[in-house]
Amino acid sequence: MTVRAAWLLPTSQTREDTRLAPLGTMVPEDELTSRDGVLAGGDPLRATGVGPMQVQLGVGRAIVQGTLAQGAYPVSITAPETLMVRDGNAQYDRIDSLVVRVYDRLYDTTEQTGVTVEIIQGTPSPTPTSPTLPPATLRLWDITVPAGASAGVGGLEWARALADRRRYTTGHGGIVPRGWGLSFPGAYDGQYRDNGTTGLERWNAAARMWLPYPYDSGWQTLALASGFGNPGHGAVASWRRLGPMVMLRGRIGPTKSGATISNGTTIATLPAAIRPAGNREFAWASPRDVTNKAPAVTRVEITPGGIMRTFEMFDAPAWISLDGVTYCTD
Repeated sequence: MTVRAAWLLPTSQTREDTRLAPLGTMVPEDELTSRDGVLAGGDPLRATGVGPMQVQLGVGRAIVQGTLAQGAYPVSITAPETLMVRDGNAQYDRIDSLVVRVYDRLYDTTEQTGVTVEIIQGTPSPTPTSPTLPPATLRLWDITVPAGASAGVGGLEWARALADRRRYTTGHGGIVPRGWGLSFPGAYDGQYRDNGTTGLERWNAAARMWLPYPYDSGWQTLALASGFGNPGHGAVASWRRLGPMVMLRGRIGPTKSGATISNGTTIATLPAAIRPAGNREFAWASPRDVTNKAPAVTRVEITPGGIMRTFEMFDAPAWISLDGVTYCTD
């Protein structure tokens, strides 16, 4: 056998089957199911066109999740498998799927037990879509079959026909490699995945979303108190969080012409994501006052509740700069 599944047959599982199949607890999707997918390493289960209407699937290992009662099946393909794609429909294109499928007569109605590599044929349509898969089936590749395609007219243009649909899985606690699709949710707070472009992401269970790791919010506009805005000749007041570090930039000033900032004034409210565990403060020395010929020094505090306010002033500034202000949330 070149397509093997461990813990499927009621008898005759060999020692070799057990050694070749993936073992251990895989990445969970919930309390009793595992994330199915291909195990990374080399270029596992790669599809290659080897004839006008023939496709070959390379070696590799995978996990195929069945129903909740079934559990997950460890699968290994130890030699390339070649399959025939059926001729195209006379009128419409279709999309077929190259899959690994587990048959288990204890749980399905097929009256057979085994594991196969097969092509599930899609429905011809003006706008074809991938076929719906039966339970305990893992999609690996989609194959677009144009109308009228056959070996007699040249077959498939494999570079365009094949679409990679391999998704990856790993052992519990491991980082899930990038594969087909990033729309899947995490299973637990603190799960990691590689998004394949910018780096790692961490699942935030409370927010139910993947966040960059280390967390990077990007620059966000700061919500200012009523009566305050961004005076000219300065950037819009903004914040950015990198892990526990918060950076601020821009200017805050009264929107009323000629107004100044008084002592004890709330000038902004910080979102929960950047509120510090304890009070933070910074000083701002505004340009020299024309009359007193001295800088107007203002002290600003940020409270754990997210309030940014003046609390100690030696003069009333026309605006406050946030440029260069950094602090840690913890």
